[in-house]
Amino acid sequence: MASPIVTLSFTEATQKRRTIRALDSKTTVPDSTIVKLAEAAILTVPSAFDSQTTRLTIVFGEEHKKLWSITADALLARIGEERWNGGTKDRIANFAGAYGTILFWDDQSGATAMKEHSPDIYKDKTDEWVQQSNGMHQYYLWTALEAVGLGVNLQHYNPLIDAEVQKTWNVPSDWKLKAQMVFGAPKEGSAPGPKPQKLPLEQRLQVFGESVLN
Repeated sequence: MASPIVTLSFTEATQKRRTIRALDSKTTVPDSTIVKLAEAAILTVPSAFDSQTTRLTIVFGEEHKKLWSITADALLARIGEERWNGGTKDRIANFAGAYGTILFWDDQSGATAMKEHSPDIYKDKTDEWVQQSNGMHQYYLWTALEAVGLGVNLQHYNPLIDAEVQKTWNVPSDWKLKAQMVFGAPKEGSAPGPKPQKLPLEQRLQVFGESVLN
């Protein structure tokens, strides 16, 4: 599989990677490039015991809009018209107005198999490791989309929308939805400022045994 072309180095992309909610229904790269990035994530991101439990669903165009229509209907039914019209409606409309969404899932059958076959001393850790792998897939794709010039935000309307999403796109019933990554071309002026730091670096990083010769 050929690697998709990116426009930023890894370090540059990680520095620029931020939540951007003001997105247009436009893209900086072909849909095929986004699919190749997802393929690369699936094939290269690590998982405990090589369990490979993360699953992805990508929706573009009308399918993307359908996802956020499902979310809108579910939220309106849950919170009522007053709260819906108090800001939630506009927030969901912003997501629907982006270019696409990547859905992140955990394969529960794979997670169960890992727990059953892992050594006893690890059985209470496997659920945590499944979540870590999914998070690494999310970070990989968030950074990769930033590297090709797209803006991204990450949402969590699961489990409210799980059943309808699984029904709509014939998603296996043992996949558990974990996050929805919205992407599109950033609107003009939407770039965030410097990332605020809550604590000094020396309170967050420890280093021991560093060689002064390197």
